Parts: sequence; structure tokens; C-alpha cells
Amino acid sequence: MTQKKRSGLKWIASILAGLLGVLVLAGLFNFNKLQRLHKALSLFDAPIIAENFRNLGTLFESRAIHKGETVWQFKRSERPLPETYVYKGETRKISDFLARTETTGFIVVRDDTILYEKYSLGNTEESKATSWSVAKSFVSALFGIAVHEGHIKSIEESVTDYVPALAPSGYNGVRLKDVLQMSSGVRFNEDYSDLTSDINRLNYVFAFNTPLVDFVNTLKQERRPGTYHNYVSMDTQVLGMVITEATGRPLTEYLEEKLWKPMGMESDATWQIDSTGMEAAFMGLNVVLRDYARFGRLYLHRGNWNGTQLVPEQWVKASITPDAPHLMPGKRDTSKFTLGYGYQWWIPENANGDFMAIGVYGQSIYVSPRNRIVIARTSAYADYTENGGATGEEMEMEEIEVFKAIADSI
Repeated sequence: MTQKKRSGLKWIASILAGLLGVLVLAGLFNFNKLQRLHKALSLFDAPIIAENFRNLGTLFESRAIHKGETVWQFKRSERPLPETYVYKGETRKISDFLARTETTGFIVVRDDTILYEKYSLGNTEESKATSWSVAKSFVSALFGIAVHEGHIKSIEESVTDYVPALAPSGYNGVRLKDVLQMSSGVRFNEDYSDLTSDINRLNYVFAFNTPLVDFVNTLKQERRPGTYHNYVSMDTQVLGMVITEATGRPLTEYLEEKLWKPMGMESDATWQIDSTGMEAAFMGLNVVLRDYARFGRLYLHRGNWNGTQLVPEQWVKASITPDAPHLMPGKRDTSKFTLGYGYQWWIPENANGDFMAIGVYGQSIYVSPRNRIVIARTSAYADYTENGGATGEEMEMEEIEVFKAIADSI
């Protein structure tokens, strides 16, 4: 073989090797995308839902929220839960409700004392249970802190005063207060049982690791802001973007400094992020159960943590006080829900001052100031959309009666 032929073959071999390398990389890239898609689409599969919910922070990219050197400890004086509650005129067993809705963690605290704590379905006190929309109430707290510190001048300003990149979306010029109160007027389908809904389209954002801002910019205005309460998860995502732009800091870093370390949380937490490093503000917090209860205790004491005002008291009060007809508890033409709404907190009918954070599939923090009670629950309720209705409100209305029965009698 001549030198010229040998050189030609080497050149061809190098080209083929390069092409093979490209094909291998492309295959790995597509394999990773397919893996992510499979994870996203199988999150709620009954055999693995509980495992998924306690491992969500490792299934997708997340950023850590570090605890401080000192942990604030609860006292203990455990006792059994009351046996029954009444729902729609029927007396039912609390234990049956917790089992039926696949509760993975349940804690009841009065003042500084744990009265009841139990884990199941593989969860333990060390499990970082995913928040789903309970994260929205954490975002509300951070928003109030950012306003108090002057990073955000006023909730009367607009979204695009802080995030000009959202000008193509339905949030262009929308008042921050209307976004806080889930009254942005933006069209959004939050039906988890509809595979084509906007909330389910978000699966593909995480499956293909695309920027959340791109998704938000596909949303359009449907109603005049401030007139109709429509639960739009992207309202909270927009709030998170505003906080990040106003403070110049990631939500995780801001949460760690302003709440996690000052409150003496007992465990590091994680928050899911998109391909740009932006937190999934509307969900994606992964937190141990007792730290959810600590956050409830903060709001039980109107934002004051053992003498230090971490969240402004007036902000806490405004957050749990509906201030317009479309936000008031009860059936109304200006909302699909019977629960009332504040700044990313829910207010039940006949609440007597009680309020709560709610996440899909059975995540909750319930605060009853009149009883000095905080209840936190994590769950992996695979039949949530079937037995709870498209938005899950049916299950949540029953859950409220369980919480009331416990708060009033334990």
C-alpha cells in the first residue's frame, strides 16, 4: 500500500471516528432527554408516586438551601388524634381519611410543642417531601421581605417594571398585587386531569430542560386584571422572577438568608431549577415535614420568630385577608373556587381566622391562630384528580374539616 493510500485511509478513518463520536453524543443527548421525559410523565404513577415525591429534588436539577449551625427544636408532648370529623353531614374516621389519601407525613404542633407526628409509605423524619404549590406561600413571604427591604417599591407597580423580558406575555403591565392574589387575568388551564392543559404542558419544560421564561411568554391575557380569581401557577413563577430581578439574587439564596438560617430549620432543603438556574417558584421546594411546620409556626406568630420580625407583620396580615369580592370565601361568579384567597394563601369558609397553604396531591400547612395550632401534611395521593375533582378542591374541602376537627379538639 502506498503512503498516499495509507494517508487517505487514515483521513477517512478519522472522519468516520468523528462522525461516530457525534452520533454517540447525539444518542446520549437524546437518551438523557428521553430519561427526563420518562421521569416527568411517570411522576404520578401509583406504584412509585410516594418514592418520586420524596426524591423530586434528585430527579431533576435543584439548588440547595442550607440550614444554619443552630437548629430550633420543638418540644414534645404526644397524644392521639381525635377519632372522627364530620363532612357533608356524615361522621367519618380521621385515620381512614389519612390512609385513603395516602398521607406520607402528618404533624400537629401547638405553640412550640409537637402533639402528634407520624410517617408512612416509606417516608421518615429525614424525607425531603416535595411541596408542590405549598411553595407559593414561601414565595409570598420572600416577596413581603423584598418589599420591606425596598427592593420592590410597591405592589402597585407592574410585573414588567421589574421583568421587561415578560413584555411579550399576558403579564405585560399587570399590577403586582393582582398577581399576588391570583387575579392576573392571564389565561391558564390548571386541570391536572386534562393532558393538554397548561399545567401539564409544564411537564415538558422539565422534561426537555427549557427556560421557564419562554413558557410564561406563551401565555396571553384573558380577563381584566383584578376582577376574577383564577388559580394560575405561573402567577407565582412571575413573582419569583420579580424577586430575583429586584434583589439580584436567586430565590434559594434569599430564602436561606432571610428565613432558613434565622428560623433554625433542621435540614437542608432543595428547590428545582430550570436550564437558566431560575427556581420553579410555583412548586419544587423539597423540605422535611418539621420544617414545613416551622414555617407554619412563623405565620402563627405573624412573621415573628422568637422576638425577631422576619416577615413584616402587616404583610402577613394582608396575605391572609381577602380584600375584594372576587377573593372572598364562598361560592361566587368571580372564581371557580369556594375558598378565599390572599397573597398566595388560602382562606376557608367560616375560617374563624384559620388559613392554609395547599399543594396538589395532598400537601398542606394549616394554621389555626385561635387554637395556636399548626398542622402540616405531605401526601402522595395517586387518585387525587379522580376523587378530588379536576382541581382537587373536593378532597381539600374534606381535608379542611379534618384539620378543623383536630385543631378544635386535640
